[in-house]
Amino acid sequence: MADDTILPIPNLTLPQHLFVLSNPAFESKHPDARTNLLDGIRADQMAPYYRSITASSSVLPLDKPLLESLEKENEDELKTLDERLAEAEKTEGESEISDALKARANYLTRIGDKDRAVEAQKLALEKTPGLGSRIDIVLTLARIGFFFGDHDLINTYVSKAEVLIEEGGDWDRRNRLKVYNGLHLLSIRQFKRGGELLLDALSTFTTTELISYNDFVTLTVIANALTLKRVDLKKKVINAPEVNQALPDVPSLGELIKNLYNCRYDKFFSALATLEDTYLLPSRILSPHTRYYIREMRILAYSQLLESYRSLTLDSLAAAFGVTVNYIDNELSRFIANGRLHCSIDKVNGIVETTRPSVKSAQYEQVVKQGDILLNEVQRLSKVLY
Repeated sequence: MADDTILPIPNLTLPQHLFVLSNPAFESKHPDARTNLLDGIRADQMAPYYRSITASSSVLPLDKPLLESLEKENEDELKTLDERLAEAEKTEGESEISDALKARANYLTRIGDKDRAVEAQKLALEKTPGLGSRIDIVLTLARIGFFFGDHDLINTYVSKAEVLIEEGGDWDRRNRLKVYNGLHLLSIRQFKRGGELLLDALSTFTTTELISYNDFVTLTVIANALTLKRVDLKKKVINAPEVNQALPDVPSLGELIKNLYNCRYDKFFSALATLEDTYLLPSRILSPHTRYYIREMRILAYSQLLESYRSLTLDSLAAAFGVTVNYIDNELSRFIANGRLHCSIDKVNGIVETTRPSVKSAQYEQVVKQGDILLNEVQRLSKVLY
């Protein structure tokens, strides 16, 4: 049905091309990024978006004839859409008026006119009766937020979509929302919850209006490699057919998770460095979190190795990770000082000794903390009551 058709607007590959083009570190990728960005702008008649990016930066020079041509196309199309809306308001019913409003809103969304698109989508939302269609409009508003990097807009409309779906959203829209929510959580460094949502949608993915399938699988693996336990990583990620199908396109990612699971830490470190350069840093979503991700993955690997031994020599530890003794000494010292690794270094004898934290002590501290919270709540309640 027409109502079930999810239009891939705005084109979310374009901000990624712009991100690459804006970063001098990715100069080798600039020609392709520039070509793809301009092709997308022409294809979707994106005069407002083109005007905005050429005015705010110098990465894309202004081509006045191109801008004028796009603006003329926008003017003609919007005139036609406005006439169609006026005719529907005069002679037709609510369904036709809703369709005309959605067509106008979708065109403004497609051409990247953020403010007018948001207002038009809101108006369409008010005038659209069907729950499924209303959810689709709300998700379109969330995509506008993703396109322009507007986290407030994403939060507002992902939350609204959750409310509407609880009122009776179908299975497909529930699964789509998981991807929207998961992608947003990754963009704000909530890898655990974001990874869980993406993993839930792995076998039922249909959200191609937001992200390509291969990019979705890649993000799912990246997030869950950091947060899943080793047994679950094997069961839910490494053995997943959807993952194995997509991994050849990102070979460093396959090397990363398989070498982490198989405890080949030198190859894991190499794959992590390759993934950083080829995918994490050039990713508009993950680039701000690259240093955090790399650090946490290194801590994960160190912890995985150390928990298997009571003590290790610095030489053997350095050899396992394919680095120098000085590097491993400095790295472990920093993580130990920050409380991220439970071990100590005997520099005189060149030994790393593990110091496993007491489970009972941790449980006791948790009970005390929860007790303090409960007492505070009781005291507040007593003030209200008495």
